[in-house]
Amino acid sequence: MFTSLRSKWKSAAALLACVTALGTLLSGCGAGNNTPAPTNDTAQKQPAASAASELTINHAMGSSKVPAQPKRIVVLTNEGTEAVLALGFKPVGAVKSWSGSPWYDHLKKDLEGVEVVGDENQPNLEAIARLKPDLILGNKLRQEKVYTQLAAIAPTVFTERLQSDWQKNFRVYAEAVNKKAEGEQLLQQYDKRIADMKSNAGDKLHTKVSLVRFIPGKARLYMKDTFAGLALSKIGFKRPVAQDKDEFAAEINKERLPDMDGDILFYYVWDNDKKEASAVEKDWTSDPLWKNLNVVKNNKVVKVSDDIWNSSGGIIAANKMLDEVDQYLLK
Repeated sequence: MFTSLRSKWKSAAALLACVTALGTLLSGCGAGNNTPAPTNDTAQKQPAASAASELTINHAMGSSKVPAQPKRIVVLTNEGTEAVLALGFKPVGAVKSWSGSPWYDHLKKDLEGVEVVGDENQPNLEAIARLKPDLILGNKLRQEKVYTQLAAIAPTVFTERLQSDWQKNFRVYAEAVNKKAEGEQLLQQYDKRIADMKSNAGDKLHTKVSLVRFIPGKARLYMKDTFAGLALSKIGFKRPVAQDKDEFAAEINKERLPDMDGDILFYYVWDNDKKEASAVEKDWTSDPLWKNLNVVKNNKVVKVSDDIWNSSGGIIAANKMLDEVDQYLLK
């Protein structure tokens, strides 16, 4: 009896050993390393992740494939610099501001450590290449001649031209950095500010607002198709007859100084290293014809920043300008 039992135990043990050996053999045949084979979900996600790593952006020079998450942006327009800052990016390089050393006062803190790469009219290609950007943002009007060289350095997106309606270019920049939704939200906030100001202005909208700019050797009237003029038109303010035109600006001599008159006059000065515009400002504002303007007699002349009211041309300056419009015209 005991012999029979031992025989059965030996048979069972042998069977168990065979099963164990077979399992080991099968697992060894199923993998050449310790990495598990991808599941169907993992295999499907890999191509999707690859596709999401870049975007195709249509722009003024055609179309470009750009990174979906740019890390090293170079910006070649002042308005573009404001756009990327407002969208939460700090560029590695940017063209210098039209005034300041090298940045506008209202952007200095945000641009600390950013490398200057020339100016809008003459970007420094060598400096741009050294920064190893993964995205370049520029403008056809300013940099069309060097687009090919820029595109050889990194994916490059251009807006068509620089214009008073900065919102069009802002949308291009927002799409290029994959922040289209965030960009639209910022534009909606700006438009709401305009709408609220218009709604609350009441009879103040009848105010005739004069815009004057002094530059080296020249004085200009600024019309409706300007950065400041467009904002005033959207709110609904009136303009003096000589400035109530869908044009950019008109250079004038002192015989036309009365065309500067209005209910309120904002003027701004863009100067050079020789301070030639300051000399023009002093000359014109001390002229008897200037002193005879009703707006001067009524003490309604306000000198404002050229950076904010004209030169910068971006979303940050646009909102700062609305702050001042609210301060001087609505309160």
